[in-house]
Amino acid sequence: MNRVLTSVVVTNYPQLSVTAPFMSKNLSEITFDGAAVDQIGTATGIVNSPQPFIMAEINCNLLRSQATVAAYVAQWQQQAYIGSVTIYTDSTQLPQFTLVNCSILNITPGAFDGQDPTTKVQFKGVYYINNIMWSGTV
Repeated sequence: MNRVLTSVVVTNYPQLSVTAPFMSKNLSEITFDGAAVDQIGTATGIVNSPQPFIMAEINCNLLRSQATVAAYVAQWQQQAYIGSVTIYTDSTQLPQFTLVNCSILNITPGAFDGQDPTTKVQFKGVYYINNIMWSGTV
């Protein structure tokens, strides 16, 4: 585990890309929403129907003391749709995850109490799965 490996790269807006020094202690995370396979009930069992994609969410905990936060707010105000976003994890064993058709869903500035420097940026987009489906062999 190496926290300095963590980064979030915004392909079309490189000024929004951040590495660990621009994030608070919780860095960033990705979560997936939905099942990879629909299991459709039949009379005697199920039929598996793989999904070609699931929705995914990246939460990035930025340092409010960095200029990057202002860049995110400006982008959010101007155009919240930002395209592809890739998150690199804290482990060389876990691959990076790239989401497409991403938008900045929300920015949460946090408490202005001088104690917590975190501004949370929430992205949401599409993560492709079950890639073998596209080969026509399933």
